[in-house]
Amino acid sequence: MMPLKKITCRLFSILLILLLAGCVTVKVDLFEEPKPLKEKVVSGAGRDKILLVDISGLIVESQPRSLLGLGMGSTTTPSRIKEELDKAAKDKHIKALVLRINSPGGTVSASDIIHHELLAYKKETGVPVVACLMGLATSGGYYLAQAGDTIVAHPTGITGSIGVLAMKLNVKGLMDKVGVEGEMVKSGQWKDFWSPFRPANPEEKQMMQQVIDSYYRGFVEVVALGRKMETKEVRKVADGRIYTAAQAKDLGLVDSLGYLDDAIKIAKKQAGLEEAKVVRYHRPGSYRPNIYSGFPLPDLSGAVTPQFLYIWMPGEI
Repeated sequence: MMPLKKITCRLFSILLILLLAGCVTVKVDLFEEPKPLKEKVVSGAGRDKILLVDISGLIVESQPRSLLGLGMGSTTTPSRIKEELDKAAKDKHIKALVLRINSPGGTVSASDIIHHELLAYKKETGVPVVACLMGLATSGGYYLAQAGDTIVAHPTGITGSIGVLAMKLNVKGLMDKVGVEGEMVKSGQWKDFWSPFRPANPEEKQMMQQVIDSYYRGFVEVVALGRKMETKEVRKVADGRIYTAAQAKDLGLVDSLGYLDDAIKIAKKQAGLEEAKVVRYHRPGSYRPNIYSGFPLPDLSGAVTPQFLYIWMPGEI
């Protein structure tokens, strides 16, 4: 009978030969595939539920995939919010939503899509939605709060920055210094509109301003509808400035000052519940022990390309 050591060596040799011959393929997936959302109870008890929906970091169209588990920064995407809302719509025990917003804003399109999906969910289910503005809920973050029936602002929070911007980097001076010259072949006069390789001319700035003004009117209309204010009243406060929570309340931009617990109590009251458990959705493998878990700081690392933005971006370039 062949010794175990010899058997092991022979098997190893056979495996090595097969690998070298290309007969065996070893698949190594560097990208972790997303798993279905799971529900986790974070507080409370009872049969009925209040769903806590997290809106944190930049609001963008898509989330870069993580490579080997390395995080790409905190973002909120339409696909993730849509996935949560679809799951919630199938659960008849979800009686209210609380939006936990901690975001400086993001792209115009992503903000508008998520706002649309929240309104569609409300129309389909009839459940109340309470928006809770945390440390920072500006521009696109405040835009999404308009889907709430009630807006609660953290006493030390910052909100506002109602407006739109479009930014580009003019790298012509840098290119001149290093001796690099850009060449462009185009089909029309404006095909290279807003190019980073040269300064924008007056006509381009005027064209861009028209686009910005259009998006701005849309933002103002959303706030006017959400806050039940006259458009002219919204325009008075929608000049891009930020507000403290107390200032926002005095201006009618939020309903009350309070904490996340207060927002949950309001949601419970609006849903007519005496008791309910607070739940949230998460990917398996992530740990969320309470209502404040996974509360990242706003991240501006993704704002590196020219885009139309509902975002608060302080400073001068």
